[in-house]
Amino acid sequence: MKKLLAALCGLMIVAAGQALAQDKEKLSIAALRFVSSSPIFIAQEKGYFAAEGLEVEIKFFEAAQPIAVATAGGDTDLGITGFTGGFYNLAGKGALKVIAAQSREEPGYDFVAYVVNAKAHEAGFKSVTQFPGKTVGITTVGSTFHYNLGKLAEKRNFKLEDVQLKPLQSIPNVMAALKGAQVDAVLLPANNAYALEKEGAGKIIGWVHQETPWQLGGLFANTKVVETRRPAVEKFVRAYQKACADYAEGLLQKDAQGQRTFGPKADELIAIIQKYVEPKPSVEQVKGSASYIDPQGRLLVNDIYSQVRWYQANGMVDKTVDTSKILDLNFVKGHLDLPKR
Repeated sequence: MKKLLAALCGLMIVAAGQALAQDKEKLSIAALRFVSSSPIFIAQEKGYFAAEGLEVEIKFFEAAQPIAVATAGGDTDLGITGFTGGFYNLAGKGALKVIAAQSREEPGYDFVAYVVNAKAHEAGFKSVTQFPGKTVGITTVGSTFHYNLGKLAEKRNFKLEDVQLKPLQSIPNVMAALKGAQVDAVLLPANNAYALEKEGAGKIIGWVHQETPWQLGGLFANTKVVETRRPAVEKFVRAYQKACADYAEGLLQKDAQGQRTFGPKADELIAIIQKYVEPKPSVEQVKGSASYIDPQGRLLVNDIYSQVRWYQANGMVDKTVDTSKILDLNFVKGHLDLPKR
């Protein structure tokens, strides 16, 4: 009798576990294997999504634009990456809603680097003022890298059309082109830039945050998902914000002299990040490339308006796109730099 009761109890426990698993609401998110995607990795590994009753699948891509396309088309429910011209066109048609911040170029936090190939550097290409007349590898036309170079041109008073842009579709292709000296320079996230420099294939000559700080990326969702599954998206954002707070506590601290410091909290997070990021970064590379992400997931809202205007002025975003309609600012409280009414 005791054996029978024990067996029945075991079956009940298994059934209860299966029921709980079945009760979890499923969501998927498209992401890049970059340090800037860290809050997603942290929320997954530390069980923050699960604690909200969510089962989250992370789908990986090689560039920002395919993430926007996948999310707009319903292949994933959410996406997290940098804002691009293509993203704003899709969002402007009603397919996507920006709901929280991802990384931004903040002074003092390395994120995207200007990288020159070793031969060009030896020949004298050592300043961000020397891009005119050079061939520069980017992922796609209208990418964040394209935008970065456009803003640099405005600041440093050169014409973007004097730079030969070479779209290469993915980060691995961009890295390969620099290694093969097919381009004079590229723009790359810190982890990739460090890897090229370590190999001797490239030389970092500056950082975007030193030149043109901006709200580079965001967390966004398929509009239909926002409209039909809002409670689930709210749960996702709560878990995401908790991970953003962890990330800030562990990887964004500075001492009284303004130097970055890393305590025991960082060790745990770095181990998580190394599990997901490719190429796998060293501990020091993670510390050096941990870009700024607002601890509460708040956006620099006015900067998004500025981005859309730039893309429109350069013929990459339709003039009819209304920035206010691509934002849903109700998932996160206290967004920053709101436009004046």
